[in-house]
Amino acid sequence: MEEDAPLKKSQAKPQLQQTWIDSHALGIVKALQRKGHETYLVGGCVRDLLLGHEPKDFDIATSAYPNEVRKIIPHSYVIGKRFRLVLVKRDQNQYEVATFRRDLKEHESREDLNIEGDNIFGSPEEDALRRDFTINGLFYDPVEDQLIDYCEASQDLENRWIRMIGDPWLRLREDPIRILRAIRLAHKLDFSLVPDLRRAMQETAGDLKLTVLPRRREELLKILRLKDPALCFLELYDLGILEHISPQLHELLSDSDQGERFLQTLSQIHSFPIDTQNPLELFAHLLYSVVRASLDPEAAKSFHSRDILEHPMLAPLMRDQLGLFKYEQHLIAKALHMEPLLKKRVDFERRGDRRKMALLTAEGFPLALSLAQKDYLLSPSDLHFWLHNYWSAQPQIEEKRESEKGQRRRRRPRVRKTKDKAAPEQ
Repeated sequence: MEEDAPLKKSQAKPQLQQTWIDSHALGIVKALQRKGHETYLVGGCVRDLLLGHEPKDFDIATSAYPNEVRKIIPHSYVIGKRFRLVLVKRDQNQYEVATFRRDLKEHESREDLNIEGDNIFGSPEEDALRRDFTINGLFYDPVEDQLIDYCEASQDLENRWIRMIGDPWLRLREDPIRILRAIRLAHKLDFSLVPDLRRAMQETAGDLKLTVLPRRREELLKILRLKDPALCFLELYDLGILEHISPQLHELLSDSDQGERFLQTLSQIHSFPIDTQNPLELFAHLLYSVVRASLDPEAAKSFHSRDILEHPMLAPLMRDQLGLFKYEQHLIAKALHMEPLLKKRVDFERRGDRRKMALLTAEGFPLALSLAQKDYLLSPSDLHFWLHNYWSAQPQIEEKRESEKGQRRRRRPRVRKTKDKAAPEQ
């Protein structure tokens, strides 16, 4: 797509089946269209349907304003302040319905328009052109079976390109998180970055330091959910991006031996079943890969969880670069401390029943077992031994959980004592 070329609206029949489309999403589109509102499926779900991938989420864009959507669609709620949209709940799923938006024009200001946040509503074309990548700017009308493409995204889908809508340098500076999103999307879809986007990512990577940590954390979690996150981390390093979001990981990959061990261990993250929706498990395996690659194995065996939490490399990595909460840091530290103990099956069998149960019911035990299992540190017989003992301890584990819940319920908030104030004069 040439930057100065006029953008044309093209309509073509997509190669997808109606049965691939979520019935609730289709119902929401139909309900809004019946009331005269232009409404489409939009973004990643359209892209995935065209690529033959099953979409996880279905987002909807409409000409109806949020309060109009809420009145038309039952069980819907207006959420957000900076970016107001409607959340629709159906069974266990949620659907986001957003009004078409546009950017401010040169002669406009938010104060003059009395606009709060990013809630300037516009046309479908204006909405498409303010999205990040061409392949995320597609609209699809499931009622008329019509694809609407304002960004020449169909050609990029065919050529397997990740291309920014508009000037990539400008758009990346608007939101540097798009740098991480672009490289993650390329690895997820097995697409390539167009050359100008790749250059812009390298030249604006320093702006990632200006973004808030929770947003970087979410993108890192999405990278860890990729089929092979190790390749994505390697490209982040090669492009000079990783040093701006994690100096510790950049330094680790700068060492050829440590970097190779890190990537090899991380590539095994999905070799066994893992709860990809649990940030704790994903970050635990990332940190385990760091420990295996950078710390002396014999020294790591004697590590206490406190040593991990205070380690000069691991502590800033967990706290400042990955954005782990204190609870997550402590639980992962316990698991990393406990993992070497699993190779000492003889020591465990010599313990008394009370000490055995203390290990099996410890909060970090299942995570430690998962780490050892994924790196093939246990023989089949040892793995069977620990799994058998762990599942045999389930009644005690459940009892411990219920006891802890009861203790939390019995706690009362502290009441600050204050002096009685004099009654106001009548």
